[in-house]
Amino acid sequence: MKPIATETQFLDRLVLLDKPRDVTSFQALSPLKKDLGSSLGHTGTLDRFADGLLVILTGHLTKLVPLLTEMDKVYEAVFEFGRQTDTLDPEGQVILERAVPTRDRLEETLKRFQGDLLQVPPLFSAVHVNGKRAYKRALAGESPEIPPRHVKIHAFEMLHWEAPYARVRIHCSKGTYVRALARYWAESSDSAATVTQLRRLQVGPFVVPRVGREDWNVRRVFETLQIPVFKVKEPLLARRGV
Repeated sequence: MKPIATETQFLDRLVLLDKPRDVTSFQALSPLKKDLGSSLGHTGTLDRFADGLLVILTGHLTKLVPLLTEMDKVYEAVFEFGRQTDTLDPEGQVILERAVPTRDRLEETLKRFQGDLLQVPPLFSAVHVNGKRAYKRALAGESPEIPPRHVKIHAFEMLHWEAPYARVRIHCSKGTYVRALARYWAESSDSAATVTQLRRLQVGPFVVPRVGREDWNVRRVFETLQIPVFKVKEPLLARRGV
């Protein structure tokens, strides 16, 4: 009798990866591609200067990418007030300097950024503008008009303030740009700001792993997402003896 294939052979996995700073998401995924030898899908890149959770799906589980992409995100970040770079992050050139606001002023204006908002993504971003990435247009010297998008901020709190730096935690919907949120908050406080640190802590029910990388099997993924096995068309569990 031919043995039932194992999960390892089929490589249907969800991998939680803690991306380090100063590497691109593509560079962080390269070792996984060599390790798993399977098609990979993920639920959103992180900027080079950012670190934290990348949710990666392999094999047949890549079909869940659209579902996970819709999920909320949780970030912690450090905003430096008083200056703004063209990229709104530490890798850009300073283009604006203004006075650093007081903590009272920041706490007052922070209340405006809760719930449903219209947000214009940063010029240096991966959004498409007339068929071309915004950041590519920016690098070519263009200043395209980027249409605003609807986002939802479930929670936005200042964890610590030591001028000119504010450490914040943000629970937001998909499509939210933390760099844009920093820009709006600074503008409403008559200041300027740049995001100097950004860490993604959570995507939906998935949290950043403690040991750098964590591999989940099919059953654990389905249980976490509360997907009944009988509703899955692809017989992942039956074929793999999970």
